[in-house]
Amino acid sequence: MPDLSQPAGWLPLVFLLVMGLAILVYVVLDGYDLGLGILLGFADDAEKDIMVASIGPFWDANETWLVLGIGVLLTAFPLAHGVIMGALYLPVAAMLAGLILRGVAFDFRVKAEAHHKPWWNRAFCAGSLLAALSQGYMLGLLVVGFERTTIHVLFAAFIGLCLAAGYVLLGAGWLLIKTEGALQQRAARWAGAALWFTAFGIAAVSVATPLLSRAIFDKWFAIPNLFLLAPIPLITATLFGLSALVLARLPAQLERGNQAWTWVPFAAAVGVFILAFHGLAYSLFPWIVPQRMDLWQAAAAPGSLLFILVGVVTVLPMIIAYTVFAYRVFWGKATDLEYG
Repeated sequence: MPDLSQPAGWLPLVFLLVMGLAILVYVVLDGYDLGLGILLGFADDAEKDIMVASIGPFWDANETWLVLGIGVLLTAFPLAHGVIMGALYLPVAAMLAGLILRGVAFDFRVKAEAHHKPWWNRAFCAGSLLAALSQGYMLGLLVVGFERTTIHVLFAAFIGLCLAAGYVLLGAGWLLIKTEGALQQRAARWAGAALWFTAFGIAAVSVATPLLSRAIFDKWFAIPNLFLLAPIPLITATLFGLSALVLARLPAQLERGNQAWTWVPFAAAVGVFILAFHGLAYSLFPWIVPQRMDLWQAAAAPGSLLFILVGVVTVLPMIIAYTVFAYRVFWGKATDLEYG
């Protein structure tokens, strides 16, 4: 490890933290609206407008965090950007196609005639699902170092399904907070179904990842690391159990008009994503490209990083500020869409 007292040592760490923060915030914020987009395919026509209204002020700005994360990768770690984007060319193209499709569908459904609107709703759902599956598939390939044997491709595809299920859990949890009545009841059922698939997926990935990578196995199961890291799966299991308990009681509670604890499934899902991200970051550190290129090898020159840091220090607080402001202004239950 380079001397961390020198810019060449600490600057790559700073940019790794910024990139990690951007990706984590993106996964949580855009994750719930991607999950809601997937759920749009299971909703009644009368419910779709309320669902779209609940993410209307946020969904486009949520993607800013993805732009920030990819921008940091491109400018601060240009060598890794070339390797990663080259290895993930097709799934990246699929993700962008999904994001474009859902963006176009979101705007066109507003002005579409009644007989065309269902097609744009389906397009929004399909774009959301394609983006979610692509992101999970890319994550799976990253974990296995971009190996493309049959077992590695199947593993990456499974992670794609698990991430989509996690996004659905976030989306259903979001609807529990933002809606009322019959849609809120359905959101509780959707969250219950997604909860178990997400829990199974995380458990399966947690077992499979060390088996597919000897380096990750050694990091997790060496003593004393095994004991120091034990709280991560234990807290994750606790959050899943808490969500299951709350979701089992929510239908009867909501029938009485009691909105208490409706925030728990969403908050627990966010906690699960944070813990999973922490575990993944520990597994991969200090590699940008697993077992091939660490963050110091991939980093740009210290002078360039200092110049970029000025921009990051200027832009990041602004992104955080308008994100907090938007959620503060549009806090509360979603209302019916009205197009003037």
